[in-house]
Amino acid sequence: MDPSTTATPPVREESRWHATFAVLAALVLYITLPPRLTLGPTWLFPLLVLALLIPLSIFGPRRHAETRRLRFWGILLIAIVNLFNIVSVGLLINGFFHPARITELNSAAMLLRHGTQIWLTNIIVFGLWFWELDGDGPEARAHASTAIEFRNADFLFPQMQMFFMSGKSLPCIEPNWKPQFFDYLYLAFTNSTAFSPADVMPLSRWAKALMTLEALISLMTIAIVLARSVSLIQ
Repeated sequence: MDPSTTATPPVREESRWHATFAVLAALVLYITLPPRLTLGPTWLFPLLVLALLIPLSIFGPRRHAETRRLRFWGILLIAIVNLFNIVSVGLLINGFFHPARITELNSAAMLLRHGTQIWLTNIIVFGLWFWELDGDGPEARAHASTAIEFRNADFLFPQMQMFFMSGKSLPCIEPNWKPQFFDYLYLAFTNSTAFSPADVMPLSRWAKALMTLEALISLMTIAIVLARSVSLIQ
């Protein structure tokens, strides 16, 4: 038998750059919120984010052989973004009961703008969570030849379902397909708009818990912002 026919496909390293741009986008969305919708002084969030993001981008630009310490800092970075955004959601809801404190919420246009910023940040942060945690993380997924070889897979993608149904790789699917960051960002977007799984099904309990939390935050943001905006227009 020709050894070349049984050779294991090379490790497909996953770059951190797309997640880095996503974090920077969340940073911009956050710092452009009114001060009464943010936690602490204006410089606090950028300082915490950049203090972790810059070293991660330098010492771990590609996710294929990272240390536990690097992954811990990566998870901590996502947790910080998540925390600050949840606080913004709480302050946004609190502002509806005390409109005199946040004058920016007395305009329907400004309310929709700031509500959209918080909603988009919510999508970004949960896209990061899904990307970082599925199948033990990008580093572990990089060593699998295809998505069906993931150990401890937490999400079932359509490409994986098609392979299981046919028992072979289909011509319409990219050879050795594996989910990348954009696939998880799309998952976060559909869950945030439909409040339920679309084409990707959660398998593990933590995946279901995260999708529930994201949908809950999104529902509160959209429902309350829209209700308040309609009342202001009238």
